[in-house]
Amino acid sequence: MVSLAEAVKDSIVQFLTQTGWLEWCGVFTGILCVWLAAKNNIFNWPIAVISVIIYIFIFYDSKLYADMGLQVYFLLMNAYGWYFWTKNRKNNTTPTPVSQITGKEIILSIAGIVVFTFILGFILRQNTDAAFPFIDSFCTACSLIAQVFLARKVLQNWLIWIFVDIIYVGVYVSKDLYATAIMYALYIYIAWMGYKEWKNTLTETA
Repeated sequence: MVSLAEAVKDSIVQFLTQTGWLEWCGVFTGILCVWLAAKNNIFNWPIAVISVIIYIFIFYDSKLYADMGLQVYFLLMNAYGWYFWTKNRKNNTTPTPVSQITGKEIILSIAGIVVFTFILGFILRQNTDAAFPFIDSFCTACSLIAQVFLARKVLQNWLIWIFVDIIYVGVYVSKDLYATAIMYALYIYIAWMGYKEWKNTLTETA
């Protein structure tokens, strides 16, 4: 009979051997760029560019096509976020100010998420071998919105990330992307810290 210690050891070994070097690189750069964003550091954007390029290949291999397409979008938004944060820095030293979400943005975001989820989910279900067409599409839609708000420095982007990252953890565990699942679990914590730090910044400048 296998002891608990041996079972844990075997699980750790399996986890380490099943996680390729490319995924580890994606995990490291992904965590780093989110942590820098939470710290209001503009260098999160070039690190994010590296991370999304890596995950384009990872998600293609895992048949998570909506997530793969999302990384292409992230690549473009990272370039925009880098530009926006640089352009709006006061005196080239003070970070771009944090803003609050508006009622109109909430309504448009919810409507966009619903429409996008059903359209993309149907397309993926009918035309591809996508693993989770509607869940994948829903997470993609939420991420699209969250990334826009992150680039525009809207405080509530972190709350959207926390919600969608919880779902992503379950998805990636089911696809044996354990290192990525751990990364997204860390994202939840970093996003919460980012929300609190940005909220404090917003209060100080009010």
